[in-house]
Amino acid sequence: MRAIKKQSLESLPDDPDKLKSIIMELSSRVAALEEYVLLGRAKKYGASSEKSVDQREMFNEAELSVVAEAALTEQESEREAQSNIRSDKPKKKAGRKPLPATLPRVRIEHAVSEKEQICDCGCQRIEIGEETSEQLDIIPAKIQVIVNVRKKYACQQCETGVITAPLPPQPIPKSNASPGLLAHVATAKYQDGLPLHRQVAVLNRSGVEIPRNTLASWMIKSGELIQPLINLLEDKLLAYPIMHCDETTLQVLKEPDKHASQKSYMWVRVGGPPTQPIRLFHYADSRRGEVVSALLAGYEGYLQTDDYAGYNAVCAEEVITQLGCWARTYRTWKRIGQN
Repeated sequence: MRAIKKQSLESLPDDPDKLKSIIMELSSRVAALEEYVLLGRAKKYGASSEKSVDQREMFNEAELSVVAEAALTEQESEREAQSNIRSDKPKKKAGRKPLPATLPRVRIEHAVSEKEQICDCGCQRIEIGEETSEQLDIIPAKIQVIVNVRKKYACQQCETGVITAPLPPQPIPKSNASPGLLAHVATAKYQDGLPLHRQVAVLNRSGVEIPRNTLASWMIKSGELIQPLINLLEDKLLAYPIMHCDETTLQVLKEPDKHASQKSYMWVRVGGPPTQPIRLFHYADSRRGEVVSALLAGYEGYLQTDDYAGYNAVCAEEVITQLGCWARTYRTWKRIGQN
């Protein structure tokens, strides 16, 4: 492609088929670069949303990245060739980054054949060293079945009093889900953003059929199991002298006494030490002031929020000092300046 770009019009082939092929190849590259640029502008300057502006990008992400990387490399090469300005700043080393030293290493040795170990002069070649190169490998998740075998005991003399070894405590009684499976499903859904119906498809590929409503029930019960941990995190959050609080709209389907079009709210509190930040989410069906009062009950310190009036009543107490938001300040200043 770079050779074609530097050709003059006189050096282009006279064959119409070859010329048409070159034009189609260049047109395809230009279209891919235009799409990549538009997507980048939309992500940088467009409205923030969980939905992609153009979901076509999810299908050709690899192709767009390769084309854009090649274009950037070509532009940097041309700029370096045209510029003779010396810089005292050290240049970044090119090439791939080294693999983390914390990852386990599996040593696989490769030797030449016995025939090649014989020199042309007839002598036996001896090993004088080695060269190493590293490849990143991954072992897919292994699905296994844990068989809990409970031994039974009885008395041969009286043939009564049969006892059975107890089953270890289970996170969800009468369920075939192990703690590891529950943790995997929760991490995939809430950390990696993989919906339950896609996890069902992943399990189906391994021959395991688990209905989606079963996975949903597991997640609800798992949420109840970690409530003591959430309580401890909340105590630590309220004990720290700085907290950020905000709320965002949320639509819930089939919520009691509400239409699907009515808005609910997800409240977020962030605080704790910088090295161990705590982020707690709380769902509420409204934006009333009593929600704020319940979330900040017993808190003393600095609270940074936006200009929502619901925080004013809580911050009116002397134990809480309200801080403004620089982003809101900038937006207000910008709006006033435009008017």
